[in-house]
Amino acid sequence: MKNKASELRKMSGEELRKKDTELREELFKLRFQHGVRQLENPARLQQLRKDIARVQTVLTEQV
Repeated sequence: MKNKASELRKMSGEELRKKDTELREELFKLRFQHGVRQLENPARLQQLRKDIARVQTVLTEQV
């Protein structure tokens, strides 16, 4: 699921921080699987990194 910036801007700061934590946990798990060579969709790593960047950008805009 891709997060568009417009959708993220509708979220509160607390929701954005929670989303950031969830995305980072998923990225950690996928990196671990990738190291063991069991990753079926390697493009998901890049997608997660971009989603995290979007969340961070919106958080910075709100401050």
